[in-house]
Amino acid sequence: MIGSLRGKLIEKNAPDVLIEVNGVGYELSMPMSSFYNLPEIGGEVFVYTCFVVREDAQLLFGFTSREAKVLFRELIKVSGIGPKTALAILSSFNPGQFVNAVQNDSVNAIVKVPGIGKKTAERLIIEIKDRVSGWKLSESAGAADASAESAGAAEDTGLVIDDSDVESQAVQALVALGYKPAQAATSVHRLYRDGMSVQDVIRVALKNI
Repeated sequence: MIGSLRGKLIEKNAPDVLIEVNGVGYELSMPMSSFYNLPEIGGEVFVYTCFVVREDAQLLFGFTSREAKVLFRELIKVSGIGPKTALAILSSFNPGQFVNAVQNDSVNAIVKVPGIGKKTAERLIIEIKDRVSGWKLSESAGAADASAESAGAAEDTGLVIDDSDVESQAVQALVALGYKPAQAATSVHRLYRDGMSVQDVIRVALKNI
């Protein structure tokens, strides 16, 4: 089993990345809470990984914090929560925020995640609450620090090309996370401002959709 990878970041097209390790390229999908922490293309990166085998695919997921990996593995054990939905959850919340939402029975916060309705959110809280009852995470746990977030646009040199490209890539990333194309396009068009990088747009959109 592949538990972690350390190598060169070759591509990043949210939520997917390509990391080269000793001449072998590994394709991973990452939640946006981890994607925000990535260095610029060409930099060295270390990620924790979770390998998921399905009938129709073998998937590798990456995380820049151990907390995110552990929570992802707990989420996919919940009835009705697959890897794609777990990825969407960890894109809408960092681990500390999600654990606090569960511990506080915040159904209204969790239903904002694409693919999760009220009944699913209620079941999710019931099934996972005991598993995270002993977790003591601050709301910043597993998230990018303030300096990393403020430097996001500067680090993202491989993603900013022109306005239409930024918006298009942001829409594609949101659709990959489970949002409907029309919803993603409308949100991105409404929130985009000159000078924003792809990850800036995605971050703002996830907070406002």
